[in-house]
Amino acid sequence: MDAQVAWDSLGSCSCWHGVTSVVMGNCGFALAPCKPQDREWFARCLTAVEDIPTESMLAGIDWTWESFPEYLAKVESLPKGLNYGMYIGHSALRMYAMGRRALDETADEDDLRAMEHAVSEAIRAGAMGFSTSRATTHVTPEDTPVASRIADWHEIDRLVGAMAKLNAGIFQVGPDISGGAAQRAFLDRMRQVAIETGRPIMFGMLATKQGVDPNPWNYQLNWMDETVALGGRAWGQATTRSINAVFSLKSYLPFDLLPAWKEIRALPLDEQKARLRDPEVRRRLVEDEARMKPKGPELQGGGAATTDPRKPDYDNLFPMLDVDWDDPSVGELSRRQNRHPVEIIIDLCLENENRVFVQPLVNESPEDVLGILKHPRTLATFSDSGAHVCQEMGSSLQTHLLSYWVRKRQQFTLEQAVRMLTFDNASAWELPDRGLIRTGYAADLVVFDEERVRPRLPTVEQDLPGGARRLVQKADGIAATIVNGAVALENGEPTGHLAGEVLKGPLARR
Repeated sequence: MDAQVAWDSLGSCSCWHGVTSVVMGNCGFALAPCKPQDREWFARCLTAVEDIPTESMLAGIDWTWESFPEYLAKVESLPKGLNYGMYIGHSALRMYAMGRRALDETADEDDLRAMEHAVSEAIRAGAMGFSTSRATTHVTPEDTPVASRIADWHEIDRLVGAMAKLNAGIFQVGPDISGGAAQRAFLDRMRQVAIETGRPIMFGMLATKQGVDPNPWNYQLNWMDETVALGGRAWGQATTRSINAVFSLKSYLPFDLLPAWKEIRALPLDEQKARLRDPEVRRRLVEDEARMKPKGPELQGGGAATTDPRKPDYDNLFPMLDVDWDDPSVGELSRRQNRHPVEIIIDLCLENENRVFVQPLVNESPEDVLGILKHPRTLATFSDSGAHVCQEMGSSLQTHLLSYWVRKRQQFTLEQAVRMLTFDNASAWELPDRGLIRTGYAADLVVFDEERVRPRLPTVEQDLPGGARRLVQKADGIAATIVNGAVALENGEPTGHLAGEVLKGPLARR
């Protein structure tokens, strides 16, 4: 949400799911520090990795900062319906210190000192910590590794060490889950950072069947227990459902790059629908599907899965008919009706032009997700809200936890789920005055109907600056969201009260 905070005072879609506080900049991508001449390049990197349209950023951001403290001060001055904390991001920092050398060179001693200084400056100004990414799915517009992936572990030791000298700041990491061996090597090295620096480590806790010989989902949980036993501090950030590539007639479909499909998809929506009803056109579209590249063992994140898709596993592609995680797959519908899966997708799109389809990428199994959520050191918080705006939709993880895992599956009591969404997260981020209803604490409150709260189906809207499209998902059953004592939303509608604040790390709170 680093960019979106500049134009969206509500903080959507998070605001519609009872969120009162956001921590942003989690994968090392950020808009600060940034030299004026590099602003468009930074924006294009965010577009390549996070599917935030460059044109929307250039139109919607009043980009007046260069350093991280200047960015923090800018966010502090903006009207905000939510509270925002932020990390200083490694890719931004590296490009700021090294220029284009950051994309293919090891940092020298001067580079390291400049980056250490910037991390210390950010932590003193109020950054929640320092974030990086080792994820192989994170690439530049040229399809090369983002800057943080070029850094060696010695560089990471130095930058996390800068926080250790101040005894403040969280180390946030986008993990390498490209294969079992790669994940084990990554976790082994991260344990060393945790133990040697003493700083808390947070990373995405992801179960996956993708990649080369992936580890079982509980490998990370065991690693976390062992790391804590050795004196490290570690938290796993968990979703409450699968992380999906999202497809729809109004955004991406898996077949968009195929010649016959490309011709249709270039037309206005009404013309597309008319052509999709033509039996001869449909025959050619079904035939074209056979040209698709097969899915190999490589890990595909939400970006590549929508912009460079492989032939779908139709048993792992689901039309969202409801939000209860029990829809039949396209493959199942195809077998039931004895029709080609492409025909099933076309008909479902024509039946409802807002229909979305989800392809689980990671956390594919509900039982794996449940096992992760039940661990005492995982946090229900990994939403990616504000990013992958037309490719994924994780903003509803809070209402999904309450409607699916509490009400439908009865795997958590209501009290347990509320604690997971409030006190557990506030404690992990070391926010001393939030997460509880207590005299003297910030009055961040959500009033909801436990029998009705649930996410709505997502839709594709064109409401970004410049009219760019994004997925939007709202919720039912939330009567009011109160931020710092002011009612920000009532029955899902904004009241105009924008009482959000910047959440600062401990050195800036003194």
